[in-house]
Amino acid sequence: MPTPGRILALDYGHKRVGLAITDPLQLIASPLDTIHSQDVMKFVLDYQQREPLAAVVVGMPRTLLGEATDSTSAVVGLLRRLRRELPPTVTVHEIDERFTSRLAKQAMLAGGLGRKARQNKATVDKVSAALILQSYLESPLRQ
Repeated sequence: MPTPGRILALDYGHKRVGLAITDPLQLIASPLDTIHSQDVMKFVLDYQQREPLAAVVVGMPRTLLGEATDSTSAVVGLLRRLRRELPPTVTVHEIDERFTSRLAKQAMLAGGLGRKARQNKATVDKVSAALILQSYLESPLRQ
């Protein structure tokens, strides 16, 4: 039985963080917003105050060969802060995020979004976060 509450996903970038959230039953992942990367901790803690979270899922950036990227150390630091500052009832997971930006663009194309919308990096970031969240929802990590 899943812990009650929504699950929040983060697609971290140096400038922007894409956000996605589940419905209260944790069945559907939906794009939420994008925020400046400096505001991510405040956003997560404020969201947790308004509506308790069951978990936070963070995309871990890796190269195609599985090696660290220029964003990996920032994400590791973010994971540490989330685990330290969120209540112990909120689990924090990391999930491989390779290919999510490319998949987000393909999903947006399949969904009929125009070229201008597909080139909007903020839109790509929040759709990427939704793909990270959907991947987590379908993963054995969740069981």
